[in-house]
Amino acid sequence: MCEYCGCQALAPISELTREHDVVLSLVREVRVARDKGDGPRMAELASRIAAVLGPHTEVEERGLFPALAADFPDQIAAVLGEASPGLPEDPAWPDRLTAALAILRAHIHKEQDGVFPAALAGLRTADWDAMENIRARVGSLLPSPA
Repeated sequence: MCEYCGCQALAPISELTREHDVVLSLVREVRVARDKGDGPRMAELASRIAAVLGPHTEVEERGLFPALAADFPDQIAAVLGEASPGLPEDPAWPDRLTAALAILRAHIHKEQDGVFPAALAGLRTADWDAMENIRARVGSLLPSPA
C-alpha cells in the first residue's frame, strides 16, 4: 500500500484503503480454498468480497472517479458477476473467479499507487465532501478503525 504521499490521512481514502485490504485478504483466502478444491468456501468468499465492494464501488464511481475522470468499473463488475449465493454448478466457475480476482487485485494496486495519490493532488474540497456524503449514504461493512 502507498504510504508516501499522505493520502491515507484523508478519511475517504483511508476507508477505501481499508476496504481494499479486506478484499485482498479475502482474495488470498479464495486462492487457498481453490488449492484445497473447496468450491463452497470459494463461493462464500466471493459473496463476502462482493458485499465489501458494494458500498466501496458507490464511493469510487460516484465520488472519486468522476472527480479524476478515471474509468475502472468494468473490473469491479467482473468480480460482482462471479459472486452469487451458493456454489455455481458451472465447472469453469473457479477459473473465471480466479481470473476476475487477479484483475481486481491489479486494479486495487493501481488505485492505491496511482489514483489515490492523484486524488490528494487533484481533488477539491467539494469533491472530498461529495465522497464523504456518498459514504454516509451507502455505509461500510467494516468496523471503524480503533
